[in-house]
Amino acid sequence: MPRSLLVSCLVQAFALSVACAAGPFGTIRVGGWSGGAYTDDRTGAFSHCAAGSDYGSGVSLIVGQNSNDSWLLGFASQTFHYAKGETLPIDVTLDGQIQARLFAAVNSPVLLTAILPPNIARDFRKSSLMVAVVGGTPYQFNLTSTGPLLTLLANCVTKIKAEGLKSAGDFALPPKPIAAKPVAITTDTPPGATPSAKPSKAVSKSGTGFVISGNGHVVTNQHVIDGCTGDIRGNLTGEPSINLRLVSSDETNDLALLQGPAASFKDFARIRDRAIRSGDSVVAIGFPFHGLLTSDFTVTTGIVNSLSGLLNNTRYLQISAAVQPGNSGGPLLDAGGQIVGMVAAKINALKFVRATGNIPENINFAIKTGALRDFLDNSVVPYQISEAKNDLKTAEIAGTARSFTLLISCTAAEPTENAKR
Repeated sequence: MPRSLLVSCLVQAFALSVACAAGPFGTIRVGGWSGGAYTDDRTGAFSHCAAGSDYGSGVSLIVGQNSNDSWLLGFASQTFHYAKGETLPIDVTLDGQIQARLFAAVNSPVLLTAILPPNIARDFRKSSLMVAVVGGTPYQFNLTSTGPLLTLLANCVTKIKAEGLKSAGDFALPPKPIAAKPVAITTDTPPGATPSAKPSKAVSKSGTGFVISGNGHVVTNQHVIDGCTGDIRGNLTGEPSINLRLVSSDETNDLALLQGPAASFKDFARIRDRAIRSGDSVVAIGFPFHGLLTSDFTVTTGIVNSLSGLLNNTRYLQISAAVQPGNSGGPLLDAGGQIVGMVAAKINALKFVRATGNIPENINFAIKTGALRDFLDNSVVPYQISEAKNDLKTAEIAGTARSFTLLISCTAAEPTENAKR
């Protein structure tokens, strides 16, 4: 049975009633996954969105979401010989840690499908490896691009339910560019007139970013590019400047996605598949006080002090690696050189002194990879995750990071002193 037909024959409801469906309508294509929207052949009604991927084991993995918003997981192989209508337990393990038992319906002798509980679907989205024991035989699946895939499937179901099959097309989420905030440039104001906008002057601003995909995507903090009025430029150390396009940004989580020519980058960062722990060693890389200090990036080391930030904000790590203005948006790496966060801020010493009477020492924060991965998934960026590696020397980590860590700079507008008062 061809994979396209297997994908069309996914379960359609909690009751696990099955019928082969017409489709695909529209296109879902990300990584090695392909599929679209499907209808029930008997009724012609929309039933589900799904996509499949083939593996060297001879087993195809199928992921879908039905019209009831239930997540579905299917396994198909010509080597299967199950009795149609029976139920089969399938034990899955994600990244060697998360375990679940699913109960799959045998839709045909070569196809099994199961409802994927929401909590397991969330873990599946962020996992890099799944082992599934089907009929006593273990099968291993490298889960590449599953984050963007689940985003596309949910987008497909939402779009078809709202607008019908006529809306089927490329279900890739369109990027949502957020333009830099407009700044009014004013001339001298006549006596007695009321200024229509705060006067401003052009200043240079800079921060750090890192390449996160082979397609030339670069991530940084939103506050690094906020207010940019001209081109946003990126510089690998020793390489010519390139222009970066703003793709999307998330002010709430202080994240921004940029993109440059893929050919300009020889490598990109990999995100560690397991959460960092308190006490683990970290390396922060960035371009602090660019123009005043070295033109090369700087490297600082420390540990993870806490798994939460100010006021127990769980989106952040507290770190002891020293950072300064200009480090924002830079990679925070573990001892194996994998991304475990994005440097974001240091505590405001003056405000802290006013509030507590004490001088803070080396209290810095980084955005966790969970928030970063959610942002990349929503932007449909095919990033890679990697297992924790053996510890490297700091110089080796810095050497690897040189190929994907950029100075981010632009011209921005800053209120004049009169306007600030």
